[in-house]
Amino acid sequence: MTITVNSPQKSPQKLWRIWRQNNRRQQTLGAIVLGTLFLLGIIVSPWFLGESGLSTVLTQRNQPPSLAHLFGTDWLGRDMLRRSLHGLSLSLRVGLLAASVSALIGTGLGLAAGTFGGWVDAVIIWIVDVFFSLPHLVLLILIAFAVGGGTKGVIIAVALTHWTSLARVIRAEVLQTNSSDYVHLSRHLGKSSLWIARHHMVPHIVPQLLVGLILLFPHAILHEAALSFIGIGLSPHLPAIGIILAESMRHLSTGYWWLGVMPGILLLLAVKAFDWLGENLRSLFDPKTSQG
Repeated sequence: MTITVNSPQKSPQKLWRIWRQNNRRQQTLGAIVLGTLFLLGIIVSPWFLGESGLSTVLTQRNQPPSLAHLFGTDWLGRDMLRRSLHGLSLSLRVGLLAASVSALIGTGLGLAAGTFGGWVDAVIIWIVDVFFSLPHLVLLILIAFAVGGGTKGVIIAVALTHWTSLARVIRAEVLQTNSSDYVHLSRHLGKSSLWIARHHMVPHIVPQLLVGLILLFPHAILHEAALSFIGIGLSPHLPAIGIILAESMRHLSTGYWWLGVMPGILLLLAVKAFDWLGENLRSLFDPKTSQG
């Protein structure tokens, strides 16, 4: 005697939902991979390009974009594509360090505010409100100028002014986790706040930390370029993207538009790539969006 068991058939609507969910996840992962490869390509490009194209060639100066020089050449005959890649790579590395320090500050203060509460929370929130009440760019300039400018000034200024939003996000996540049953049980078992923060809070804030760190990059890069543009950022001898844009301003009126437009487009693409990467990471970590 043979017993046949009919397996339940999935409805077309359910199959479509599963396919759309998997397809959306694959698209998100693909976007993350593409954005990461693009940014890594910019960062490592100086090591592959070397110093070729950066030397002075007066016979090729002020040439517009062409197949030989996609971004044209500057007033000294230097290839603008290679200069822009070198400058943006330097700006990305400076932004990476500044954004990482800023993310650590925001994570630490947000974790402390949500875990300990009371006067600790009140003081940290007051500091956050003070930073939000001050003009952001003015505060950046003042801090960079106070510490002497240069690469050190840019890193310190960006790190000390970009942590506030992430601190609020981390604090909100910690406060939500604080109301969980397992956290209350840990407190009843006599676990300290530091133990709870280490074992219960930190694992929950890792996604917010990663997304916040990625989304800090565009602000760090743009503000590094702004500080270098006005002369209190990186050294003029370094090919930072802000310095390249500042130098190009003296030649735009003569019709050499590519000296400012092409590096500016590359900077905007890098900023957009970071923003795109951060948004896709947020969608990947968010259960609502990841499940379609």
